[in-house]
Amino acid sequence: MRKSPITLAAAALLPWGTLLGCGDKPAPAAPEVRPVRSTIVQAADATTGATYAGQVLARYESKLGFQTSGRVVARLVEVGSRVKRGQPLMRLDPAQETLHLSAADAQVSGAQSRVDELRIDIARTEQLLARQFASQAELDRQRTALAEAQSQLDSARAQREIRSNQRGYTELRADRDGIVTAIHAEAGQVVSPGQTVVVVAADGEREVLISVPESRVHELREAKALQVSIWARPGQRYGGSLRELAPDADSVTRTYSARVSVKDPDAALMLGMTASVHAADAGRTQAIQLPLSAIHNRDGQPLVWVVRDHKVSARPVTLARATQDGVLVAGGLVDGEEVVTAGAHLLHEGQAVAPAAAPAVAHAGAAAVRAPAKTEGAKP
Repeated sequence: MRKSPITLAAAALLPWGTLLGCGDKPAPAAPEVRPVRSTIVQAADATTGATYAGQVLARYESKLGFQTSGRVVARLVEVGSRVKRGQPLMRLDPAQETLHLSAADAQVSGAQSRVDELRIDIARTEQLLARQFASQAELDRQRTALAEAQSQLDSARAQREIRSNQRGYTELRADRDGIVTAIHAEAGQVVSPGQTVVVVAADGEREVLISVPESRVHELREAKALQVSIWARPGQRYGGSLRELAPDADSVTRTYSARVSVKDPDAALMLGMTASVHAADAGRTQAIQLPLSAIHNRDGQPLVWVVRDHKVSARPVTLARATQDGVLVAGGLVDGEEVVTAGAHLLHEGQAVAPAAAPAVAHAGAAAVRAPAKTEGAKP
């Protein structure tokens, strides 16, 4: 029987298919091993420090008001004006106080006339009594009336002095050298006694007002050294000392108000500036220092890669604060664990790594790192 050409072609390809089917399967790819730098962590004493934002204020600030009521007729200063002690700031209409003073003068004159009249009567009665033309009772009555009139005269004089002072109170004067920081009344406005109309910040001492959380009050009180800096001049530093700490917390913010005196303030430290108070030795605790490259974030949670059996796993950590050399880790790690310090952004969970054979120790003073080891097949 004669075979067809298709049958002959299939028979010719059969040996090749058999050979291909009997060949070895390709070997699976070896897992990628990444070289990393790592360190053995160890906690040590560290100071986390604390920084508080605040505002520059004057040590002494006067809230001035008139001692009498009236209508403001003149405002003699502006906000920002520099004033000297005794300089006029505002004036009230003196018409009413002038009338009160005139009335007091009239009362003094009337009381003085009454006293003079009674003295004349007593002198006349004494002469008549010597001639037996008047009685001793009449003389005693006149002397009693004179004492009463003298008391009325003294009262009238005191009232006149009060009215004279009230007349002087129509002019408000600065009680110290300083700068006007606020004005709360304008010409034409009627003010009452004691109402604050001008605020004057005294020259000289400056301080920073800060708010302290409940958890940091003790640390601030125990801080041995404070430093003050201002936002406008970040390189300028001033010494500070805690002058005042509120005994109770604010009912709204639940923070404690504190005032830090600034040592040797200069002209650059202007009122109202934003300032920061740093307590470098506050918050002493056990912490681990790591380089910043060891920290990566996932959904806002700081993590580190912990090496175990040449594989990495992510570990959430609690950060205390940043330092010039890295960050301080307050929780999440145990002494003796090995942590990746470089190349963390290239790793994934369960990644095989090749750290150095002899890891160095990291602690709160300085974090040592080790160089990556060469892996088999890796290029030098």
